[in-house]
Amino acid sequence: MKRIQYHRYGGPETMRLEDFELEEPGAGEVAVKVKFAAINPVDGQVRNGRMKIMTGKAFPRAMGIDCSGTVISVGPGVTRVKPGDAVFGMARFKQSGAFGNAVITNESFLVRKPDALSFENAACLPTPSVTAWNGLVDKASLKAGQQVFVNGCTGAVDAATVQIARMLGATVSGSCSAGAMPRARVLGLQGVCDYRTTDFSQLGERFDVVYDAAATMPTVAGLSLLRGKGVFIDLAPTPGKFLRSFVNRKLKPIICSPRAEILDRLARAAGEGSLLLPVADTVPLSDAIGLIGDIEAGKKVGGKGLIAMD
Repeated sequence: MKRIQYHRYGGPETMRLEDFELEEPGAGEVAVKVKFAAINPVDGQVRNGRMKIMTGKAFPRAMGIDCSGTVISVGPGVTRVKPGDAVFGMARFKQSGAFGNAVITNESFLVRKPDALSFENAACLPTPSVTAWNGLVDKASLKAGQQVFVNGCTGAVDAATVQIARMLGATVSGSCSAGAMPRARVLGLQGVCDYRTTDFSQLGERFDVVYDAAATMPTVAGLSLLRGKGVFIDLAPTPGKFLRSFVNRKLKPIICSPRAEILDRLARAAGEGSLLLPVADTVPLSDAIGLIGDIEAGKKVGGKGLIAMD
């Protein structure tokens, strides 16, 4: 089997497509034959060493978090899935490994793929959609009828946040570039403004939830848009922001935290057609290093970049 891995922390030049041997799944673990894997910003951030306090110093390290595929085998105690099931979900953060022919992950990080959802679209969902759910539901306790403002409303987390907020009965407005406004309106935003020309402090409306999905909004600006007991969801957490959040309960930094019940809810929504992230570019595993590097260098692909293993 082959997967993309690296032997030291660093830039795209450290990536190699290399042979590896798949371990047997342990208790609560599942071996998945990967069909498609989706590229996320966090993949490069992990490889660059930004999270090495969590990922450690052992090498080689595998890359990739989000994938879809078929269960090969299961470890003791696994009940959510069985061999042969079509699934999608996330690799374990520390071990990663979705950018390869097969991966071992936790049972709770997987969900059965609805028949109506393609393997390609399924691979796009996990990290963006779970992150959106963590903010809207876990942190903000979003309720039907509330008002949400999404900063940067056409990226993957952005689009997932808009769709999930609307699915939960909220009214959504947001900001994006002028060129992305038509796509934002298709997503169902009630109001959309150009973040390049808008002074957020001058917006007349106030919101129950401001979700900085683009991770570019200053904290002061986000907090200024809140009404009453509203909360500002910050997708660029730092130790300082976490400390500040203990004092100011309106500030909610988040880290993507998957749970089985979240993936179950997202799978139902995707199967019903109310949650979909577009695929922009698909390359075989042999060409994946180039696409990963291009995306990290700022290439705009207009959707998710996918790696096909077959």
